[in-house]
Amino acid sequence: MVRLVNCKKLKKELPGLEGPPYPGPKGEEIFLNVSQQAWDEWLEHQKMLINEGQLNLMDRESRKWLNTQMELFLSGEEYAKPEGYRPE
Repeated sequence: MVRLVNCKKLKKELPGLEGPPYPGPKGEEIFLNVSQQAWDEWLEHQKMLINEGQLNLMDRESRKWLNTQMELFLSGEEYAKPEGYRPE
């Protein structure tokens, strides 16, 4: 049976993740409040941010910035977009 969540990003009830994407409280919060669809959209946007911004994930500040962007994206707030970005 599919587990449904009230997705905070997409503002509707949708199938949830199969498990927390991170360990600890952050992963649990995402698991309980973010749909699989919203998570998949974040993963695609994250790839774009990493590639277009040429982020070095070995750099602590880059990872911290990316985590902040994830929280903004999943909360439906204004988040970073690469220059010239046009959503589908």
